[in-house]
Amino acid sequence: MLDFPRWKVWLTWAVIAVCALAAIPSFVPERLRETWPSWVPQPVVNLGLDLAGGSYILLEAKTDDLEATRLDAMREQIRLAMRRRPSVGIGDISQQGGQLSFMVRDATEVDAARERLLPMTAGAGLTGQRDWDISVVDSTRFVLKPTAAGSQQAFENAMNDAVEIVRTRVDQLGTREPTIMRQGSNRISVEVPGLKDPEALKELLGQTARLEFKLVDLAANPADVAQGRAPVGSEVLPMREGGGSIAVKRTAIITGDQLVDARAETDPQNAAAWQVAITFDGAGGRRFARTTQENVGKPFAIIVDDKVISAPNINEPILGGRASISGGFTAASANQLAIALRSGKLPVALAVVQESSVSAELGADSIRKGVLAGVLGSVALIAFMLVTYARFGVYTTAALIVNAVMILGIMALFGATLTLPGIAGFVLTIGAAVDANVLINERIREELRRPRAALPAVEFGYKEASTAIFDANITNVISAAIMFVFGSGPIRGFAVVLAIGIVTSVFTGVTFTRLLVSRWLQRERPKTINI
Repeated sequence: MLDFPRWKVWLTWAVIAVCALAAIPSFVPERLRETWPSWVPQPVVNLGLDLAGGSYILLEAKTDDLEATRLDAMREQIRLAMRRRPSVGIGDISQQGGQLSFMVRDATEVDAARERLLPMTAGAGLTGQRDWDISVVDSTRFVLKPTAAGSQQAFENAMNDAVEIVRTRVDQLGTREPTIMRQGSNRISVEVPGLKDPEALKELLGQTARLEFKLVDLAANPADVAQGRAPVGSEVLPMREGGGSIAVKRTAIITGDQLVDARAETDPQNAAAWQVAITFDGAGGRRFARTTQENVGKPFAIIVDDKVISAPNINEPILGGRASISGGFTAASANQLAIALRSGKLPVALAVVQESSVSAELGADSIRKGVLAGVLGSVALIAFMLVTYARFGVYTTAALIVNAVMILGIMALFGATLTLPGIAGFVLTIGAAVDANVLINERIREELRRPRAALPAVEFGYKEASTAIFDANITNVISAAIMFVFGSGPIRGFAVVLAIGIVTSVFTGVTFTRLLVSRWLQRERPKTINI
């Protein structure tokens, strides 16, 4: 067992060297790393919110509008489904009391209408239940009502989508290693290390970013619009700038779902003004071009989150699938809107219910205290091992140092985030790292008391202790994995460092020290061992 082939020696040192090189950038100030050539890898251990400082925001989903959004989407699906050839003639689709209803003009087409509705209400996830109840009243009037299972499934889908959209928006701000996760049923927690001013983040995450282009209803009576009333098939929406309201058609010309890009840029007509240039996909571009061709000379409204940004006239057909949104933007607000539109619309509105900031000074103080605890613990362990095990204590000390370097190197290679609980896990791992060597050294002592010669005693000591070491640490890795899967951010940070530390401590405590001991035994061939 003490015979090390040359390839195993080189492999052991290569693993240690790679981890040591990966750990180096974490000790170099960022301003110096920026001067390194671009081809030089720079894996670093990212610091969490409690160490680097930053902002914490807790978002709560406003689910009141979710059902209204579902009803609007279903209304549009019904309208399009009934227009498919051969078309089914229906009256206006009304919405009242959380349900939709419409009349089929020809009683002989009721069955055809039902056949088109059934695939649209197929089911709520894997429950097997329908997400909409369909009933026929007075022989020709259909009534569609959301089911409880459908509403619950829609809510879960909306929350999962919201988490991903929030993550995309935060990532596009250029922040490093944000932690974003669901908290409870309707909340999302966002931790952004290094973000000193959370206001821009709050504004960005508060935007639903539902983009719509709708024709302005020129037939609406201004007096009725001022009182919030609009003709059938239209709705009244507020203007974002200058106050007032405007009546627009309910049916959108095009929506943000057909958007492929959005960029903030200066207005070609006014270099001091900012606008958001948007690009639609092929289908959206063709629909936009056709609608603008058919409505030259008429105004259309650009709507974001149910607020009219602007309502320009269509002076000529807008071809090429490109358009621009202007409306008193600054460079920052135009960029925020562009990010929000690129990331997609939030399926539910999010409101900030809690926020806090951690200063970088507090994080630096936590790092200093964590490092101090680690150094003091290491010095105490080193002193104990040297006094207790002499030469073998030296090997244990070398393993302890290599273990710390390997933990940092592996964390840097995987882009892991170090948090305050992670430092606690790091210090705990240092203490536990010597467990393997204590077992090995005590087992060697037992073999020497039998008595047994030096070389067989060391070989049996490593062989017999290794089984117990591996069994004990496998259970620890399982515990760390469970904490990572089911824990929140701080607990996950602790679990990551703990799991990495367990693996590296076994490697350094068993393999690395065995390599050092075997080299010494082969070189010196001692008759006795002082341990």
